[in-house]
Amino acid sequence: MSGPADTFSADVIIAGAGMAGATLAVALHRGGLRPLLVDPVAFDAQLAPTFDGRASAIAYAAYRQWRALGLADALDPHAQRIEQILVTDGRTPGAAAGAQTPYFLRFDSDEIADRSEGEPLGYLLENRRIRAALAAAVQAEGIEVLAPARVAGCRFTGRSGEVTLADGRVLAAPLVVGAEGRGSVVREAAGIGVIGWPYAQTGVVATVRMDRPHEGVAHEYFLPGGPFAILPLTDNRASLVWTESTARGEALKSARPEVFQAHLERRFGEFLGGVTVEGPVFTYPLSLQLAERFAGPRVALLGDAAHGVHPIAGQGLNLGLKGAAALAEVLVDAARLGEDIGSEVVLERYAAWRRFDTVTLSAGMDAFVRLFSNDNPAVRLVRGLGMAAVNRVGPARRFFMHEAGGAVGDLPRLLRGETL
Repeated sequence: MSGPADTFSADVIIAGAGMAGATLAVALHRGGLRPLLVDPVAFDAQLAPTFDGRASAIAYAAYRQWRALGLADALDPHAQRIEQILVTDGRTPGAAAGAQTPYFLRFDSDEIADRSEGEPLGYLLENRRIRAALAAAVQAEGIEVLAPARVAGCRFTGRSGEVTLADGRVLAAPLVVGAEGRGSVVREAAGIGVIGWPYAQTGVVATVRMDRPHEGVAHEYFLPGGPFAILPLTDNRASLVWTESTARGEALKSARPEVFQAHLERRFGEFLGGVTVEGPVFTYPLSLQLAERFAGPRVALLGDAAHGVHPIAGQGLNLGLKGAAALAEVLVDAARLGEDIGSEVVLERYAAWRRFDTVTLSAGMDAFVRLFSNDNPAVRLVRGLGMAAVNRVGPARRFFMHEAGGAVGDLPRLLRGETL
């Protein structure tokens, strides 16, 4: 450490107790470090059904991390296995591959069972279930949480990072992690800029119950207005992620229930029978945002503070969970060697580990958005031919499945299901 332990509030101050930040806190504590979480929203409020209506597709490697951290008992009852993913390109949804167009992709978990140890393509979980499991784990570990508490500013010196809260309290630690989302105060205080742009699109999110079994199949349709995803949940429900223009998205958000239902049925199709909306409808603006650096003196960025991507492939949270696994491993290993965990030498290991994968995936998602949110006939033909070609080449399909499962590249130990 860079100074006497009693001069610090914690070993690591984590601004943001969301899913990535809380995962990092549990991993660090399990590895022998003392994290402190700061968040403007109390855990109880984060668990309310009206706080976050989204569901997340969790890569099987990222789910291994939660198992290694002891969260399986809390998460497994709410985790829906994704056995197949069907991607189609057409003007209207349809159940049968090729019913609307000969251009489609089908991914099946059986194809990679020999290398994924029988894991599915991923797991679908409602965010509130993930937050509840992480809140319970944080409490069980005895991790200190200051919430509601808002970070008003930060100062980084040669020996520590200092966090000033809105109520005037000042906290200090060898390292401060900014994990408080796209508008990160920590990132701004560290002088780390961002690059990115809005997509002029809104993600409309709702949970529906279906008449017919979904059988663990996730559907994604590339419609003229943007992607329309039907993501299977437990109890024969599904989370819909419906991309529309900003204006249409806001209109759908404020539409009367019967009007929303009529638009939904036109988009959804009939192959899963009738659908009934359960709970509120949420809307989220869509954009790309990437931090110019992932770390600096006494500071590291995690989750949406480091990277925010379009949900077209469901990789946003998975990037944050990969980052949590990598950062936890770097810090725990450095502490065991007696290194200063907030030094630039240590933090550059984390930044270098995550930089290429994050930038590559972010660029790929941006290209997908531009390619698939496009109704130009020539573009539709090119992307359709590409999908058909990949669908016919087994090794290509299997590579994409392993990549989506988070099992490609130099994996941190937690993503391999190992403890720190």
